[in-house]
Amino acid sequence: MTSSLRDNPMQSRITIPLFPLGLVLLPQMSLPLHIFEERYRLMIGECLEKNTEFGIVYFNGTDIQAIGCTASIQSVLKRYGDGRVDILTRGENRFEINEMVDHKPYLEAGVTLFDDKLEENKAACQELADNGMNLLKEFAGISGVQGEYGFAEIMDFKSISFLIAGCEGFSYEEKQKFLEMSSTYERLEKCVGSLAKIIERTKITAEIQKIIGGNGNMKRFHGIQAEGNINDGY
Repeated sequence: MTSSLRDNPMQSRITIPLFPLGLVLLPQMSLPLHIFEERYRLMIGECLEKNTEFGIVYFNGTDIQAIGCTASIQSVLKRYGDGRVDILTRGENRFEINEMVDHKPYLEAGVTLFDDKLEENKAACQELADNGMNLLKEFAGISGVQGEYGFAEIMDFKSISFLIAGCEGFSYEEKQKFLEMSSTYERLEKCVGSLAKIIERTKITAEIQKIIGGNGNMKRFHGIQAEGNINDGY
């Protein structure tokens, strides 16, 4: 992890059900789930009955990550006759797994909840947040998913940092690193810098696709020198 959780005073220890998935849930992120395995149908049923959250952790095919995010069940979208259920969840609080608990058909874990430390440099966070939102809007315009980012909402720096971290341009491994950070400024800085590079690559890819679909004249692509000796400059 980038920052030690032991340095963060905002902690509490609880035991929660665990749902390992091949994705990363971030705080405030909406996530629809189709629950079909019997053990997880039991888990979701108990969460609905008790109005409790469960933890989602990223499983990369080999390992379960130690840092995850709790999910609250916002609504039941559909129930099936065979017991399957579709639910809509929302990311809430981050946690670190302390120990696994094996008392029920599904996984449970003793975890420590944690939050970002308080940021003193609010001016720097504001500048990064503004830049990040502008970049996110630009990426949304390129990818065509503007309606999913909730630009009209009034958010604090931490919320904006997770909104940017949830961008589809990031890999699950990158999102996991953003999830683990306990500094809002650091998350904003890394997200904004990485998103700027993603947008630049996306623009280059789009330009190349135009060239391939056109007459093949590489002079149209300003980033490539179409003429001259490849040894020029050496």
